[in-house]
Amino acid sequence: MLVVAENITLQDWELTEQFVRASGPGGQNVNKVATAVELRFEAERSPSLPPQVKARLKRLAGRRWTKDGAIVIQCDETRSQSRNRDIARDRLAELIRKAMVAPKRRIKTKPTYGSQQRRLKAKKERGEVKAMRGKVNRED
Repeated sequence: MLVVAENITLQDWELTEQFVRASGPGGQNVNKVATAVELRFEAERSPSLPPQVKARLKRLAGRRWTKDGAIVIQCDETRSQSRNRDIARDRLAELIRKAMVAPKRRIKTKPTYGSQQRRLKAKKERGEVKAMRGKVNRED
């Protein structure tokens, strides 16, 4: 069982861990031991998450969200299988915590009358400067 927040706990059946061989440095240990972890969370079927959190989680997960509604998190940072497992679980919990926070509504604002007048005045001045750059007529 993984405790994400006080009101959200993930059951063991929702999480699947698969250990695979890691890439990168590590010498013979990399070739022998499957230390990298692939954590799979069945987010779409999870009764622990409210629908709004699932929608935000899908957007936040991006490429980690599969077609069948699962989140796949891979970790091969350390040479220890148990440490990689803990890191992957922490990443999942942090992702769900971010999805729990509802975004603030944007309040539409209008520019003030003074700022509109300043903008128009600056545009007019700039246009006058550019108008002075034209060809000079020599009428002697």
